Amino acid sequence: MSFTIIVIILSAALLHAIWNAIVKSAADRTLTLGLVALGHVIPGAVMVVLLPLPDVASLGYVACSTVIHFAYYYMLGQAYRHGDLSVVYPIARGIVPALVSLWAMLFIGEVLPFWAWIGIGLIAFGIQMSSWSALRQGVGRAALGFAVATGVCISAYSLVDGVGVRLSGNTLSYWAWGAFLHIFIAAFVGLRRRSALSTLSRRTWILGLSGGLVSMTAYGLVLYAKNFAPLGAVSALRETSVIFAALIGFVFLGEGNWIRRMLAAVLMVAGVSLIGLSL
Repeated sequence: MSFTIIVIILSAALLHAIWNAIVKSAADRTLTLGLVALGHVIPGAVMVVLLPLPDVASLGYVACSTVIHFAYYYMLGQAYRHGDLSVVYPIARGIVPALVSLWAMLFIGEVLPFWAWIGIGLIAFGIQMSSWSALRQGVGRAALGFAVATGVCISAYSLVDGVGVRLSGNTLSYWAWGAFLHIFIAAFVGLRRRSALSTLSRRTWILGLSGGLVSMTAYGLVLYAKNFAPLGAVSALRETSVIFAALIGFVFLGEGNWIRRMLAAVLMVAGVSLIGLSL
């Protein structure tokens, strides 16, 4: 894997950590997730007008990804209802690299070398270590179930979009339509919580929409990388967002044990290096 692709994916991971920090700081996470979805829709609408359609072969993948994203937002919201972010997030993200690698091997024949699997394992372990104190306190059955379901959804849309963007013939067009179709997610949240919309502060609107722009940019970078690298490896590198989030929490919010988080960061850097050197 080239150094440029690694940098692109790690940049996406940092952006992903930033928008999750925005959601974490929100008073109403459900509405904020709806605003994040709306933050995809607005630039996506402009782009679909200006760009050509992606190849017809990829349109079914865009639609399938939209349905899976809908389930992802629902599962994520339910997970946050039943468990803390510091517990739910590492579980949901930690299982994704191995699942995506498995799905890619089973469905599209992408087989990773041995050392890439070791790198994925180090990243997954580092994810868990970054929130070890919270995980040690125990995870409720509902929180665990929804967190695992969230991870399965992430792995599913990662595979679908990885195949779809390769068939699209135009990464920007595929990205634009995927973003624009978040309109169904935004509309669903808006309709369900319409009574609360009028009470939202300007700050919440700005934070939510900004989070959507950051999230959309992050996923666009990941889609681009999926054209040039195995899906499991891309997913593993992207999930380093967890350690970025942990470090942001430590530096800016005074959260957590810095020694444990730095050890987790070292493990994840080792994992990234192994993946980069073996592909």
